[in-house]
Amino acid sequence: MKIGELAERAGMATSAIRYYERMGLLPKAARGANGYREYPEAVLERLNVIVLGQSLGFTLETMRNIMALEGERLKDGLLQGLSSRLDEIDKMMQTLQAQRVGLLEAEERLRASWARNECAKY
Repeated sequence: MKIGELAERAGMATSAIRYYERMGLLPKAARGANGYREYPEAVLERLNVIVLGQSLGFTLETMRNIMALEGERLKDGLLQGLSSRLDEIDKMMQTLQAQRVGLLEAEERLRASWARNECAKY
């Protein structure tokens, strides 16, 4: 299929497909006699995996590294990638929770200070 059809079926811009190809996330497209890119159906599946990975917070570099693996190494890479991403999310949640507590404490101090007609003290 040509890049326009692939882009339409994948729900993305042709420029994104070209970018993924340059980044090594997609195999180089074959060229027809007219010079147009021709993509096999499997590329659509690969694009769906890329979109899913991005929605889960994976970087394109991480996706490229995982997708370059084959067989058992691919399975191990996927599991390791998922585990690493879960660890990152856990750390972000801890950081966000600490920031939330700090914001609530600052708000409480401000309100108490204003109730006493004082300048806010942090």
